[in-house]
Amino acid sequence: MTCSESSLYLFNTLSRKKEKFSPIDKGKVRMYTCGPTVYDYAHIGNFRAFIFEDLLKRWLEYRGFKITHVMNITDIDDKTIKRSKEKKISLEKFTKYYLKGFFEDIKTLNIKPADFYPKATKHIPEMIILIKNLIKNGYAYKSEEKSVYYAIKKFEKYGKLSNLQINNLKMGSRIKLDEYEKDQAQDFVLWKTWIPEDGEVYWETELGKGRPGWHIECSAMAMKYLGETFDIHCGGVDNIFPHHENEIAQSEAVTGKPFVNYWLHNEHLLVEGRKMSKKSGNFYTLRDLLKQNIDPIAIRFLLLSTHYRAQFNFTFEALESAKGAIERLKNFVRRLQDADAPHKDVKVEELTNNIKTKFCNTLDDDLNVSGMLAVLFDFVREINNLLDMKKVSKESAKKIIETMKKFDTVLGVIGKVDVEVSLPKEALILIKQREEARKIKNWKRSDEIRDQLKNMGIIIEDTPQGIKWYSEKS
Repeated sequence: MTCSESSLYLFNTLSRKKEKFSPIDKGKVRMYTCGPTVYDYAHIGNFRAFIFEDLLKRWLEYRGFKITHVMNITDIDDKTIKRSKEKKISLEKFTKYYLKGFFEDIKTLNIKPADFYPKATKHIPEMIILIKNLIKNGYAYKSEEKSVYYAIKKFEKYGKLSNLQINNLKMGSRIKLDEYEKDQAQDFVLWKTWIPEDGEVYWETELGKGRPGWHIECSAMAMKYLGETFDIHCGGVDNIFPHHENEIAQSEAVTGKPFVNYWLHNEHLLVEGRKMSKKSGNFYTLRDLLKQNIDPIAIRFLLLSTHYRAQFNFTFEALESAKGAIERLKNFVRRLQDADAPHKDVKVEELTNNIKTKFCNTLDDDLNVSGMLAVLFDFVREINNLLDMKKVSKESAKKIIETMKKFDTVLGVIGKVDVEVSLPKEALILIKQREEARKIKNWKRSDEIRDQLKNMGIIIEDTPQGIKWYSEKS
């Protein structure tokens, strides 16, 4: 099952258009994704980015590419220092706690791990070398207080990613903060000289006693693991400026080469139609949702179900729909395991071949996941109709199951599907009562029992072969 007859197109933020994807090295992709700042648990807006990046990675692997994936860990910046001081514990101990939580969360959401997770605090020497080269090349300078700043006026192409006009920038003005807005565009800090507020967080280096600015961290780590020019860099739209703009300026000023060929950014996430914030009471970490007994795979499905470049509205109603969609896919695979039509149907083979092509074509169009899900559920509906008519042979069903498993290497939501589970005695009694209610056409009682069983985590399905039951957790 390949996509050799189609080409992959991705929307490049740098050119603001879809471009045919062509990696630097044939069959290989070097990819950098912005990782967590470990000062708190990641929230669902963060996970929208991480799941979009997981979908991209899985799709590239589906198409046969070998991926080298680097995701940085920001364990030193303004926020981590401030929070660790508030907690009155060391920066290392503080960040280690939330890093452990991050790895637990991505496993829960079935996000494939990166090949490398470089920590900023472990790459200070690489940052020093980069900053020294920037000073040597005339792109950086020391201020009166001994901090080192990047002179944006020296880099003629500054603003090319975020579409800023360099004539409108505040030349010569400086900003020490790691994060700031477009109207604050000015010389940014590469190395912050130590101040008492930083406490014990500092390094003694050739540049003096201090610590790195946020932006230099990613340039140093990305080039160490992926080279001076690599294929893909991802992140949220909030990273375009200043972070990614500054990464380009730093990296290209040293190497004289393009830093990244394809820049991909996902849009913001809203919650119940509003910007997520603690003040609004609609701020959720993954752990907040799990406390409400929400299936994490339903969260995964929901976060990947809308195109990454579209603003996404996260609602609890949509979570219920996502849960239902996953169960529909699982039930489809279960039904196929029972298929036993005596002869192969030509239409089944035709539908199976068509869905493989449509799956490729939709995802090759800049990861058009909503289009892919639409054609996939159309396929499920059509094959279910043929199953009802007993027109799917065991051999055909096996091929469809293999196809669904292959698709799930991209989606990551179906997993292992058990055909049937052993039930507790009280559940068996309820199923028998339901059958008796159906015989006398007491549909109200039948539905009540179905709901009781569902609350116990047992799904009842009435099939032409008789009643089937499955565990909702399978």
